[in-house]
Amino acid sequence: MDKRLIHNLIWIPIVLIGLIALVMGLFWYLHPEPWLLDQLPNEKLLKTAFKNLFSAKINTHLPSYLRVIYKFFGLWLISVGLLIIAYTYVTRLGTQLARNTIQVVLFIMLIGVYYLVFTFLPSSPFLPIIYILTILFVCSFYFSNKLGE
Repeated sequence: MDKRLIHNLIWIPIVLIGLIALVMGLFWYLHPEPWLLDQLPNEKLLKTAFKNLFSAKINTHLPSYLRVIYKFFGLWLISVGLLIIAYTYVTRLGTQLARNTIQVVLFIMLIGVYYLVFTFLPSSPFLPIIYILTILFVCSFYFSNKLGE
């Protein structure tokens, strides 16, 4: 296989991971009620409906608090996505060190996401996206090893 094609199959999946993180972050950041994006798993975790939760007098300002938390999460995802894209653009993942560095970081992040999702939100509608991210990561990792040969 051509080395240029292999190199493209290393960095393009990483850029796509960054773009997915960026887009997901924008969804959470811009949505007026972002907790509704994954309402069902959140309600299962809380063991109550948001309607019941928000109707209690003590929780009057809970939507404002949740909005801030989700906006922070969205901003974090936007930042991570932009950092992945910028790192890939600057390094072009042209060295083994650059490839290994981003892949180790992404591997740790994926393990953390899998733990959180399967522990707390196993019915998340975002599970297919996590699988897509994993496929992209494995593709990049596989071709990185091919290039090293």
